[in-house]
Amino acid sequence: MGPLEGIKVIDMTTVLMGPYATQMLGDYGADVIKIETPDGDVTRQIGPTRHAGMGPVFLNTNRSKRSICLDLKKPAGRDAVLRLIATADVLVYNVRPQAMARLQLGYDVVAKINPRLIYAGVFGFGQDGPYAAKPAYDDLIQGATALPALMAQTSDGVPRYVPNALVDRIVGLTAVGAICASLVHRDRTGSGQRVDIPMFETMAGFVMGDHMGGLTYEPPLDKGGYARHLSRDRRPYKTSDGYICVIVYNDKQWENFFAATGRDDLRRDPRFAAFAGRAVNIDLVYAELARILETRTTAEWTELLVKADVPVMPMHDLESMLRDPHLVATDFFPVVDHPTEGKIRNMKVAATWSDTPVETARGAPRLNEHGEEILRDAGYSDDEIAALVRDGVTITAPATRD
Repeated sequence: MGPLEGIKVIDMTTVLMGPYATQMLGDYGADVIKIETPDGDVTRQIGPTRHAGMGPVFLNTNRSKRSICLDLKKPAGRDAVLRLIATADVLVYNVRPQAMARLQLGYDVVAKINPRLIYAGVFGFGQDGPYAAKPAYDDLIQGATALPALMAQTSDGVPRYVPNALVDRIVGLTAVGAICASLVHRDRTGSGQRVDIPMFETMAGFVMGDHMGGLTYEPPLDKGGYARHLSRDRRPYKTSDGYICVIVYNDKQWENFFAATGRDDLRRDPRFAAFAGRAVNIDLVYAELARILETRTTAEWTELLVKADVPVMPMHDLESMLRDPHLVATDFFPVVDHPTEGKIRNMKVAATWSDTPVETARGAPRLNEHGEEILRDAGYSDDEIAALVRDGVTITAPATRD
């Protein structure tokens, strides 16, 4: 059933940030109605596919949803959305608020129809600053919040983006928390509200929470930055036959490491012996750790460090992660039967609940797969639905695949 069973979400989002957030709401039990244009979400076209419009990015960010296709630029399409909004608990959108206003779907409009609605916007920038109307993408926000600059400090001096839609997913997660908090407030007061989740401000806090450093103080005590994170030897370490991920952090772990490796010399060295000394000399400490770890194989280090209770993990690639013994044991990547795409590898919901367990029973939908069903739920007759198809407001339901 899931903890959000009974919550109805209108999902007016595309690409990744918004769909990732609404997928989580659907995974948690909400009825998520994904509204798509006649062309569909562009992520339907990304990556290898078995059938057109069902690419892996779409499959992995749009499960637990129903799909309806509506042309919101046509009055009848807008009217259909408003009828859906009238009985919804949450509306999520990720275009700029100015675009919602042009569609006459701004908060001032929809709140009159449904004053209990949580109207959640995930977009680039807070609306009280000079960037309010600017477009935003993951890469741009990474750059504007110093991530490429930090990457350059730790490698070859060349700024690079993190090879992951980090911003989209972090802001999406933030949106889920904000929406759930707003639902709690509504249950207490009976009133909905508008909630904005801006990418730039969210990521500024996310990055600077680690790296504010001496910039925390006025006047500043330094130029900012968390020295341990910026050490060039904070990385997967080369062994004699591969790589391994090791962190020796607190005093007890270092004592265990010295004992396991026979490095009494380092135990007596004030630069290594205590947390304060290591923090001041972190580059030296990590460089020495890198040299030590090159002396044995990955398997030898894994066995030794596990016995010494020093934190260690393998350095996976994308394929080997699927074979990780813990993820295999927890069935994190179950192979499921998608109604149209056949066997696909799914990912479990990581969170668990003792009383309201979740199960992702609905795979990502084909474009407009549930259009007629959703319109009927909203009170449309067969003749009215036929008229919407005839006028190009929606499309016919996709044919069933064998």
